[in-house]
Parts: sequence; structure tokens; C-alpha cells
Amino acid sequence: MKELNCRDVGFDCEGVVTGETEYDVVREAAEHAKEVHGLTDEQVNDPDFAAQVGGQVHDRA
Repeated sequence: MKELNCRDVGFDCEGVVTGETEYDVVREAAEHAKEVHGLTDEQVNDPDFAAQVGGQVHDRA
């Protein structure tokens, strides 16, 4: 299981996104960013977003 702490990518947010794979977590993080933080489809579909988020995904403890 993989996870991402929203705070780790610069948001003042206690959200934690989990998934089976890094891809799953990045996809869920994009949905979270749109719904909770108001990012647009264009922003979350930017390769830089995926790289930034993917770089912070780690194994769940």
C-alpha cells in the first residue's frame, strides 16, 4: 500500500491519499486537489504535478 500526505506537496491540509500503486495515489491526489484545493484539470494534468506528487508517494507504515 502506498500513501501521500497532502502537506508534503505544499498544501496546508491534513489529507492523506492511499492506493495500491503510485499511479493510484497520484490519480486520487489529483481528484483531491481539484475537489478540496480548487485546482483545475489543466493544473492536475500537467506533468509537473504528477512528478511533484509522485516524488512524495511512499510506502504506508
